[in-house]
Amino acid sequence: MSGAISTRLADLGIQLPPVVPPVAAYVPAKAHGDLVYTAGQLPMIDGALPATGKVGADVDAAAAQSYARQCALNAIAAAAAAVGGVDRLTGVLKVTGFVASTPDFTGQPGVVNGASQILGEIFGDAGRHARSAVGVPVLPLDAPVEVEVVFTWE
Repeated sequence: MSGAISTRLADLGIQLPPVVPPVAAYVPAKAHGDLVYTAGQLPMIDGALPATGKVGADVDAAAAQSYARQCALNAIAAAAAAVGGVDRLTGVLKVTGFVASTPDFTGQPGVVNGASQILGEIFGDAGRHARSAVGVPVLPLDAPVEVEVVFTWE
């Protein structure tokens, strides 16, 4: 399986972003045994949020889904840095997505699909995972979405 993930990323035309620096007192990802836990990843692109506010008011669901995808790519980058390279990642166990949304917005699962779908495209069957999609009133830096991932690695 050596080189499988980097090859798949290249096939998909995806270049991983640089690891997003922490905005507080934590590390972006930490390995323990054969698991890598990421901190909650915001949809940072080139050091900035592409949007702020609540899904259902300031941000539409389709845009939020693309931000969840970016969060997942940021999570892969963080996990890869923690274990010495993307090709050491072997799969995805769990995704937790947080969606800052209005009280009447109930489409959190669809938003978090942005993360789940790209993980599936990259990892194939090994990307099938358990998941939670949670609506919250506010996220750090007023981000509309945040995603954390638990990966397997070798």
